[in-house]
Amino acid sequence: MSDRRISRMRLHVVDIPAKAVHSHGSGDVSGIASVLCELVTEDGLSGWGEASPWPVFTGTREAATAALHTHLRPLVIGQDPVCVEPIMTQADRQLVGHPEAKAALECALLDLTGQIAGLSIAELMGGRQRDHIPLSFSIANPDFDADLRDVAQLWDDGVRIFKLKTGFADHAFDLMRLERLRQLYGDEVRLRIDYNQGLKAYDAIRHVRDLEVFRPDFVEQPVRAFEREVMAEITRAVDVPIMADESVFDARDALRGAHGRIADIFSLKIAKSGGIRRCLDVAAIARAAGIGIYGGCMFETSIGHMAGAQLMAAVPELTLGCEFYMSTYYAEADLAMTPFPVRAGQVQVPATPGLGTAPDPGRLATYRVGILE
Repeated sequence: MSDRRISRMRLHVVDIPAKAVHSHGSGDVSGIASVLCELVTEDGLSGWGEASPWPVFTGTREAATAALHTHLRPLVIGQDPVCVEPIMTQADRQLVGHPEAKAALECALLDLTGQIAGLSIAELMGGRQRDHIPLSFSIANPDFDADLRDVAQLWDDGVRIFKLKTGFADHAFDLMRLERLRQLYGDEVRLRIDYNQGLKAYDAIRHVRDLEVFRPDFVEQPVRAFEREVMAEITRAVDVPIMADESVFDARDALRGAHGRIADIFSLKIAKSGGIRRCLDVAAIARAAGIGIYGGCMFETSIGHMAGAQLMAAVPELTLGCEFYMSTYYAEADLAMTPFPVRAGQVQVPATPGLGTAPDPGRLATYRVGILE
C-alpha cells in the first residue's frame, strides 16, 4: 500500500500517419490509431499506458476508449495505484473482453507503482532477464523496391531480423521476395514469415512447404484464428516452426493451444492478453509445454512498445527477439520525450523507475485528435 491516490484519468486519442502503407493477409494499415491512458495521482505523479487495437484483430479504438472512459474509470479514481491486481481483477469482473483497454489501464498502474517503488516494470514483474532485445522489422510494403531500400537502411543500422508479411498478394510474389533477400544478404539475415491468417486451410501446407527452402525461423498464423485444428495439422506436417498469434490471446487459449499442440511458438502481445501480467500467464503455460515465445506488437506508439520491452525483459525464455519497430521505422513521429531506444539492431530496455518513457507534451498535442477526462 502507498499513501497516494489516483485523482484523474485522461484519455488521449492519437492518430500518427505511417511512412508507408503496410499490407497483411488481413488488410492494409496506414498509421497508428490508439488511445493513451494517463492516470494522475493527487500529488501530480503521472502513469501511462496505451490501448492500440486493430479492428480486424482485437477490436476498435472507439470501443477501447469507451471501455476506459465509461467502465474502467470508476474503478481507479480514489484508489491506491499500487493495488494493481485488485483493480484489474475487478476490471475483469465488470467488463467482458476489451483486452487493449485493460492493458492500457494496467500499464498506467504499473508505471505509477514503479515510480513510487523506484523500480522498473520489469523489476516489478520479478526481475530483468536481459537489458537488450534483438529487433525484427516487418517487410509489408506492396512496393517491394521501397521495402528493399528500407531494408538496406535498417541493415546499416544493425538490424538483422526481417519478417515478411505474406498472403496479401500471390504466392509467386512471396517466393520472389524471399529469394531476393537471401540473394542479397545470404545467411547473415534471419527471415520470418507472417500470413496474418491469409491462407486457405486446403492450401496452407503446400504453401508453407514451398517456403522451407529459404530457412525461415518460423511461419506465423497461416490460417484463420479459429482454425486451431488446421494449425495443429500444419505444425505436424511441416519442418519449419509454426507460430500462433491470433489463435492465442489469453491463458485459456494458451492452455488449449498447448494441449492441442497447435504451434511451436506463441506470440506474446500485451494488447491481446489484457496486460503484462496476463502475458506472463501465457508465457508460463508455453514454458511448461515446451513452446517458444516471441515479442509481438500492435500498431502502437513508444508507450505500447516500452510496455512490451519491459515484459520481454522479464520473460525467462526469449530467443526470437521482438518487433517493437513502429515508433522508430514505421510512424511519422515518435511521441516520446526521448526516442524509443533502438541501437545496433537491439531494443535497449531502460532501468529507470516505472515504464521508462512518457509522451512529449508538444508531440502529443500535435497528433492528438481528442481528449476525455
